[in-house]
Amino acid sequence: MKEQSYIIKNAKSFEPTHIFECGQCFRWNIQDDGSYTGVVGNNVLNVKKDNLNIIIKGMCQENIEELCNKYFDLNTNYEEIKQKLSLIDDNLKTSIQYGTGIRILHQDIWEALISFIISANNNIPRIKGIIERLSKKYGKEIEWNNKKYYTFPTPEELQNASVKDLRDLGLGFRDVRVFETTRLVRTKKINIENIESLENIPVLRDILLQFPGVGPKVADCIMLFSMKKFEVFPIDVWIKRVMTELYSQQIKEKGFCCKVEKGLINPNNKQILEFAEYKFGKLAGLAQQYLFFWRRELN
Repeated sequence: MKEQSYIIKNAKSFEPTHIFECGQCFRWNIQDDGSYTGVVGNNVLNVKKDNLNIIIKGMCQENIEELCNKYFDLNTNYEEIKQKLSLIDDNLKTSIQYGTGIRILHQDIWEALISFIISANNNIPRIKGIIERLSKKYGKEIEWNNKKYYTFPTPEELQNASVKDLRDLGLGFRDVRVFETTRLVRTKKINIENIESLENIPVLRDILLQFPGVGPKVADCIMLFSMKKFEVFPIDVWIKRVMTELYSQQIKEKGFCCKVEKGLINPNNKQILEFAEYKFGKLAGLAQQYLFFWRRELN
């Protein structure tokens, strides 16, 4: 492990605040100088934007350039994606202007699985606190710039945690879910190795739904934020509200929902998902991120 650095010159579609504050990750924290520091696998990275350049430095076990190319999905042309989505309608065009620097991170599947189980009925500060305590107790320590960081525990490391241990870390009702999920992965009763290569989204979703605490929304978050399945469209309370506010009339006109309550069109999650697939196609997950970030920024 050694200190390394990497500069992305004339970076387009890369705004650290947009990437790390759009709800897709929980291990990145803003620093006094406006940069962000986070733990990625067995590496600690600091990311700072300097005019048009992205300066990345850190204590790394891997080659920092290869790590960043994969993790930040640098080989995907987000300028082209934004251009395609902007042509769909004015809502997307406006939302992209707000979140123009969003990139979907290519996170570790195991870490995403546990993290989004923890995210259920939770808020981001509390999620981040739980994950940090979990990592500090069961992960490996990395020291950099006189500060200590901790890797996310592997299934082998986390198998040492009892339900009570997890409860003591503040997981609440999620303690049993994380315990059982760890056991299922550790014993390979459900194998998450190489599932990223599966192209059939319903089959992949069914595999993830076998884990305790994984519902449709969590499964879709895992697929979008760790497997680059851009066609999935995670629906939580917030995105349901956004889609209802922006698209309820279109959802009704296109025949996806005919339910009207107190004069308002009220589509359910299934109808919103079907409409999103129709409206946004293979880029539905990215459309969701732009819309989510935009409407949250307005509040």
